[in-house]
Amino acid sequence: MQKMDEGVAIIPTAPETIRNRDSHYPYRFDSYFYYLTGFAEPEAVLVLIAGAQPKSVLFCRDKDMEREIWDGFRHGPQGAQTQFGFDEAHSISELDALMPGYIANQQKLFYSLGADAAWDSRIGSWLNQVRGQVRSGIHAPADVADVRALLDEMRLYKSAEEQQLMRRAANISAAAHVAAMQATRPGMMEYEVEAVLLQHFYRNGSRSPAYSSIVAGGANACVLHYVENNRPLNDGDLLLIDAGCELEGYASDITRTFPVNGKYSPAQKDMYELVLAAQAAAIERIRPGNHWQQPHEAALEVLVRGFIDFGLCKGSPEAVLESGDYRRFYMHRTGHWLGLDVHDAGEYKTAAGEWRPLAAGMTLTVEPGCYVRPADDVPEHFWNIGIRIEDDALVTPEGCEILTAGVPKSIAEIEQLMAAAR
Repeated sequence: MQKMDEGVAIIPTAPETIRNRDSHYPYRFDSYFYYLTGFAEPEAVLVLIAGAQPKSVLFCRDKDMEREIWDGFRHGPQGAQTQFGFDEAHSISELDALMPGYIANQQKLFYSLGADAAWDSRIGSWLNQVRGQVRSGIHAPADVADVRALLDEMRLYKSAEEQQLMRRAANISAAAHVAAMQATRPGMMEYEVEAVLLQHFYRNGSRSPAYSSIVAGGANACVLHYVENNRPLNDGDLLLIDAGCELEGYASDITRTFPVNGKYSPAQKDMYELVLAAQAAAIERIRPGNHWQQPHEAALEVLVRGFIDFGLCKGSPEAVLESGDYRRFYMHRTGHWLGLDVHDAGEYKTAAGEWRPLAAGMTLTVEPGCYVRPADDVPEHFWNIGIRIEDDALVTPEGCEILTAGVPKSIAEIEQLMAAAR
């Protein structure tokens, strides 16, 4: 509300979504709404009124004992106001009747422009009701702004409490990856390894993964967003796992690539060491004052030199970078913001178009990779090798803290861990 200065903001939570017939997908609240409220029930709207007399108002489902028998506990307006500290709370059934009054005579309206056509229409209806009272001296907001522009900047900097939640999520996910390494054997199905991950998430307090887990054996690792997880794991193949849990809304995001049989082949080892060196170079650049692009540039420089050495790319490093030939084997960026969303809110460039400087409290992933599909001009011993190594980094005043350091990533550590489990 301080950032708004004046005006009214409207932030609805996410709707429930039908999976099929009478079955719903597991409910996940809207991240912006939850960031401001901590309120996890569906059918809720937050209204913030800024200015000389700031006020927070929640609209939510009524307390209904009959519905609670079927669907579970509801706070109800009175309970929500008491438990969560809102200044006012009302039944969601009163939203259309009361909202024109909250909008009236405000100078500015903040909401998520264009995010949902139904909400655009509904808010337009409220504005028209207010405009219809102009002869009575009542006016509608003269300015409409996207509330996400303010919230994205706020969400970019994690508070001490958020940082601690993300450490806990990272620790749970790290333990799950270790368990997956220990459990993997040739002949298992990819989904059996996924089950190991999910079991560790759930047993340690996470109620869901932060995104669809990628458990990709062999050539499947060359598909960046492979989620079928339904193929057998073959002796001699690598297994790429990109998986992380969500804890109280906050995501973790880890990728490790290891041999199904516990031993890297010479070609797998060469490529793995290259990607690991690229990640180390990127992590070295994560510190306050460096801009967003610098970790990517550092990783890319290492990868390109390796691609040339391995015969994947031809020419000087400068020429390969300029031509973009490396994108055949490394086609994504080296990281993204992380928080309530796995690809979290926040701009990567400043309003002036410059890469954003990193600052303490930001959290991001570091995930270089290499993906080699069969081709006549590619050395055959590298065919179908897909490797990605990903960790979560918290920018600190001195540099960065790797939140996911609990998962081994050196070849020696991984092979020793897997050998001990056999």
